[in-house]
Amino acid sequence: MTLRNRILVLVAAVAALAVVAVASVLHASARSERRNETQPGGPKITAGRITLTAPGTMVFRNMAWGPHRDELTTVPAATPSGPRTASGLKCLRFYASSGTGVCLQAVHGTVTDTYRALILDAHLKETARYDVPGIPSRARVSPTGHFAAWTAFVGGDSYAGTNFSTRAAIVNTRTGKLIPTLESFRILKDGHAYRSADVNFWGVTFAADDRTFYATLATKGSTYLVRGDLRTRTVTTLHTNVECPSLSPDGTRIAYKKRVKGLPKDAPWHLYVLDLRTMRETSLAEPRSVDDQAVWRDDHTIVYAMPGDYGADLYSVPADGSGRARRISGAAVSPAFLR
Repeated sequence: MTLRNRILVLVAAVAALAVVAVASVLHASARSERRNETQPGGPKITAGRITLTAPGTMVFRNMAWGPHRDELTTVPAATPSGPRTASGLKCLRFYASSGTGVCLQAVHGTVTDTYRALILDAHLKETARYDVPGIPSRARVSPTGHFAAWTAFVGGDSYAGTNFSTRAAIVNTRTGKLIPTLESFRILKDGHAYRSADVNFWGVTFAADDRTFYATLATKGSTYLVRGDLRTRTVTTLHTNVECPSLSPDGTRIAYKKRVKGLPKDAPWHLYVLDLRTMRETSLAEPRSVDDQAVWRDDHTIVYAMPGDYGADLYSVPADGSGRARRISGAAVSPAFLR
């Protein structure tokens, strides 16, 4: 091939790449604009008042396209795919219990985004706010509403890889006292004090005694379920290969995602439930990899998010390993069941 022909081929290739790039940008821009249009065939959504003290309801982040996208929305828990009431308040992650909510938000800047955590009262009124040092990923409120927790990525963007760091914070919603990172807690691993520069925590879940919590501890390439004590500021390892734990309403079991050998590196997890008395694991009937901190709808049912056409859909599966997974609500994420 002559030099002239090589140059022509190069120019043609560059031009083709440019056309693809422009088309991709235009497609993304058009899709972004359509997000403000009501989603065809999507759920019926109307603006209204939401309270965090209405038992028998599910509050979540609405992902359906339209004017209420990303707003906290509510439906009756018995009909999770029914018409939605939207609050006007936007959150990336959310959780609530006993009339207290935590809303993790993005603050869009000229150059970069920052993030914050809002503590909400029963009427979604902000009572406190805290800076969040990275991209929000998990949020929880204790059963009494007296404590809230959140986790943020401060490096990398996925639990599936190894290049990430997290910060897990806990705040007393009554006094406002903030524990900015669980890395300040004393670690007891296998019965001995443990220290390491690579320690990470994420996925806090609370017991009902306003003292005990559970979380994931990662160090040296392994993950552990830890039980934490807010009074003694200690965490103790209980079980290996546990991520994003979620304590059952009766306080006896932990739902979590577990890395399983043989699964793809970018989708390595399977849902399990751990009996805290016997330490027996039960594999749940969801065959796909789940990257979420599941919630308990009740003592018998697990709810979690999976990727969907408009961001995420909610699924449920029995907590005893029986049955099968089923979709309960489309275009929804970060649910909380009010009791």
